Amino acid sequence: GTLCKAAGELENHGARNVYAFASHGIFSGPASKRIKESVLQEVCVTNTIPLSEDCANNEKIKTLSVAKLIAGAIRRIHEKKSVSALFS
Repeated sequence: GTLCKAAGELENHGARNVYAFASHGIFSGPASKRIKESVLQEVCVTNTIPLSEDCANNEKIKTLSVAKLIAGAIRRIHEKKSVSALFS
């Protein structure tokens, strides 16, 4: 509920669009329903953990793949190259 309430407050103070981003989509209890009913335009998470069916089917929750990033890190480690270069 905290994220949705914060989004509502941002809208109350003039925000036209509110988006949320998180590394891991850990949604518990009524989170998916609250997000659907909130002013949030979109909640972006990575696919580092599986989403519940309800969250996966929520049009406001978008999942971004980290596959290329992890593959690149593995390749760089194998080739004894800098992993930090992926982030620059």
